[in-house]
Amino acid sequence: MIENKTLSSEELIKLEDKHGAHNYHPLPAVLAKGDGVYVWDVEGKQYFDFLSAYSAVNQGHCHPAIVGAMSKQAETLTLTSRAFYNDVLGPYEKFITEYFGFDKVLPMNTGAEAVETAIKLCRKWAYEKKGIDENKAQIIVCDNNFHGRTTTIVSFSNDPVANKNFGPFTPGFIRIPYNDLAEVERAVQGENVAGFLVEPIQGEAGVMVPDEGYIKKVKEICEKHGVLFIADEVQTGIGRTGALLRVCGDCSCEGHCEKQSTYTEPDILILGKALSGGAYPVSAVLANDTVMEVIKPGQHGSTFGGNPVAGAVGMAALNVIRDEKLTQNARRLGDIFRDRMNKMIEKSELVNLVRGKGLLNAIVINDGEESSTAWDICVKLKENGLLAKPTHGNIIRFAPPLVMTEEQLHECCDIIEKTILEFEK
Repeated sequence: MIENKTLSSEELIKLEDKHGAHNYHPLPAVLAKGDGVYVWDVEGKQYFDFLSAYSAVNQGHCHPAIVGAMSKQAETLTLTSRAFYNDVLGPYEKFITEYFGFDKVLPMNTGAEAVETAIKLCRKWAYEKKGIDENKAQIIVCDNNFHGRTTTIVSFSNDPVANKNFGPFTPGFIRIPYNDLAEVERAVQGENVAGFLVEPIQGEAGVMVPDEGYIKKVKEICEKHGVLFIADEVQTGIGRTGALLRVCGDCSCEGHCEKQSTYTEPDILILGKALSGGAYPVSAVLANDTVMEVIKPGQHGSTFGGNPVAGAVGMAALNVIRDEKLTQNARRLGDIFRDRMNKMIEKSELVNLVRGKGLLNAIVINDGEESSTAWDICVKLKENGLLAKPTHGNIIRFAPPLVMTEEQLHECCDIIEKTILEFEK
């Protein structure tokens, strides 16, 4: 038995390298503690977390309300499987469906599981409600998508890192360019098209924000042709982009609101990550009865999906978003962040642009995707007390916890600007 507290960062990294699969390439920061917007490494150095576990920690690290709900439930009942009822699932299902304005929820654990669930749900609806011949249903997806890493999901990825040597692949998907309404209109007219699966902002692709009105128009096109509009809000949802859901447009209210003029209701909504505040794997697929009723007992499930701890954690996490007005904070701070970055860009030849919504943002480095510049900048940011990661080689994603204050944000912007300008010399 190795006592981790006695090991250095270097020793812990070597342990992972020797005994773990090499399926990630982390920055050399070995974290041992988190609180709010901060994390500390095993040597005690403090950092601002500007990744938030890929937007899972929207509510900040170790939020006491979430940890308290998890601990309390874990002392009472952790798992029954769905072979029996438990006294948390029903209240949680009522809570989350009312929170987001849907009839039904199918609880799962991870984001990828939730995407797989949505795919199965869409296909079953296609055969039993739309009348598509069995095994012929097609789902439209977008270039440069990232919906997870299961075999089916990487089947429709165009990223060779994600799918090279993992075939044979699952058929039934049509890939079109992102943010291209003409292509959506063309693709949905196929007689076997059942759904259109899309990220309202493509996070892993480099925080690609579509044109204003794209999502709303996509829903209209889908509705016109009897195609289900499936929104993957695993990363963009739950306050991250300055709206409760990105399909809410730029409305920053908390919770479902029938009066939102900008709200585009998906036929299937996929949630994960911040649904637990990063404390526990919790994901969900939401839909109305006309779609969800095609799932019958025994046709889909999960041993851990809908467990009591997940229900308690999910309710606490969503309450934190609403009670602490984190959606509004994300929207306000996001405007400040992009303003600061744009002012920096005026003085920089290294950064091309900043883009994003709320506190999901990215800067584009004036270099090729094969260059190490973005990685080197992130290593230097770490040395200066801020943690971020590159994506697609020359893009750095910035996504701090939504509990960040304006003072903390300006301190972080100072670190980013100082680091970038050091690379100019």
